[in-house]
Amino acid sequence: MTLTITRITAAGDGMAEDAGPFPRTLPGEEVDLVDGTARLVTPSPTRVKPPCRHFKSCGGCAMQHADDGFVADWKTSVIATGLAARGIETDIRPILTSPPQSRRRAALHGKRTKSGAMVGFHGRASDVLIETPDCQLLDPAIAAALPVLEELTVIAASRKAELELVVSLSENGIDLDMRNCKPLDPRVIGEVSALAEKHRFARIAWDGEVIGLRAPPIQAFGHALVSPPPGAFLQATLHGQNMLMQAVAEAVGGAKYVADLFAGCGTFSLPAAETAEVWALEGEASLIAALDQGWRQATGLKKVTADTRDLFRRPVLPSELSKTDAVIIDPPRAGAEAQTIELAKSEVPRIAAVSCNPVTFARDADILIKGGYRLDWVLPVDQFRWSSHVELAAQFTRAHMA
Repeated sequence: MTLTITRITAAGDGMAEDAGPFPRTLPGEEVDLVDGTARLVTPSPTRVKPPCRHFKSCGGCAMQHADDGFVADWKTSVIATGLAARGIETDIRPILTSPPQSRRRAALHGKRTKSGAMVGFHGRASDVLIETPDCQLLDPAIAAALPVLEELTVIAASRKAELELVVSLSENGIDLDMRNCKPLDPRVIGEVSALAEKHRFARIAWDGEVIGLRAPPIQAFGHALVSPPPGAFLQATLHGQNMLMQAVAEAVGGAKYVADLFAGCGTFSLPAAETAEVWALEGEASLIAALDQGWRQATGLKKVTADTRDLFRRPVLPSELSKTDAVIIDPPRAGAEAQTIELAKSEVPRIAAVSCNPVTFARDADILIKGGYRLDWVLPVDQFRWSSHVELAAQFTRAHMA
């Protein structure tokens, strides 16, 4: 049976009329369906040779078979489609895409083998571990550390369990959080510390407990230097972080009093404090502690009040924002429906929104618009190159204050 691919889903899979999904296909392509598998017959003009030799087996990337222009248009359309489903039209700016080999944070997996260990990513929709020594996503410093991660997997993994290796680049070297480790034997602490020193890792944590520390794993947020807790969320690429920071600064404008909701360890709070007083709120106490310490050690920043608060259960109320000129909100993938409902009742003039999920962003944007805000623009930021994920920043203004 020969089928024609008519569209691409939000997950990056091709769909034919009443058939699919078919991974690694593109619109306009003809495929033969043989035993449920699509075999390419007529390729699209936008099809290219995947730049990574691991693409067919690794599940880390979905769209290496399409040229950059197609991927940029597709990811932008995912955002536009999500907004259109809510009846929202706005200015969508040209997408900004991080370059290859720029991922400074990744969640790898490791498991022991008869001859040692293997480290890599899972195959597509599979728990099979694929080694990816020539990964075209990872920063070269992380790729170069893969043999060390194998050594650590031999030390930390039980014979049957698989480790999660959350690796981040810091100003002082690699910051590693090993998860799902076997019970810690105090005798291995010296061995792990020696590896950290030998290979210039900044820090190694064993299920959240720091057992190797050569130097603080510093991250720069504007003029402030922060040492996040093990495994803390960071933007995936430095390029993406900088693009989002610039967009947030534009959306906040000349605000003098800013509330940063879901502040993490200060990615947006601390740069904002260069020109405004900031109230930073975050549900995880360890992140707030890192943010607060970074602010206290910095010079030239205005006051930052850092509070631990579960914004899902206890959102900030309009009365608490009476003196606030702008709000920054960067929620998890689930969005922030409860908090957005309260924001929609407020009189805050400007809102800078950051989102990693176009669907929940559209839902929350709809709440704000119905509450009297205007969505001025959306900026797509693709720091998950070749994946189905896309992030965005956006500016909302009170309609009667614009």
